[in-house]
Amino acid sequence: MSTTHANAATVQHEWYVIDAADQTLGRLSTRIANALRGKHKVDFTPHVDCGDYVVVINADKVALTGNKLDQKEYFRYSGHAGGLKRRTARQLLTEDPERILHQAVKGMLPKNRLSRQVIQKLKIYAGSEHPHQAQQPKPFPAHI
Repeated sequence: MSTTHANAATVQHEWYVIDAADQTLGRLSTRIANALRGKHKVDFTPHVDCGDYVVVINADKVALTGNKLDQKEYFRYSGHAGGLKRRTARQLLTEDPERILHQAVKGMLPKNRLSRQVIQKLKIYAGSEHPHQAQQPKPFPAHI
C-alpha cells in the first residue's frame, strides 16, 4: 500500500448547502470547519486546500445554548482610543447574523495562510435564498 497525497491538480471541490435553522452554533461550525479543510476526505493532506465549498442558509436562526444569547459578547476594535465596540450575541444576531457563524468557523481553523484561503470558500446567508444555484450544491451529509 502506498500513501496518496493530494495536490492542487488532483483535488475535486464539491459544493454543499446546509440549513442552519435550529442547529447549535458550536456543533454546526465544527462540521463546517472540517468540510472546508477537507478532513472528511480519504486523501486529506494538511498543507493542501482539499476542502469543499459550503453555503449556509438561515444563519439568523442558529441556536445558542444556555444564556449565551445575553452573556456572550463579541468585540470589534477600530485601533483608535475609545474604539472598542462590544455587542451581545442577541444584538449581533439582529444586526449581522452572518458574523456570528463566520467568527465561530474561523476560530476553529488553524491560524495560517491556508486557513485564510479556506475561509473564502464559506458562503453565509441570513435568509433561505442563495445565489449559488448554478453550482448545484448538494445537501450537507450527516457524516461530515
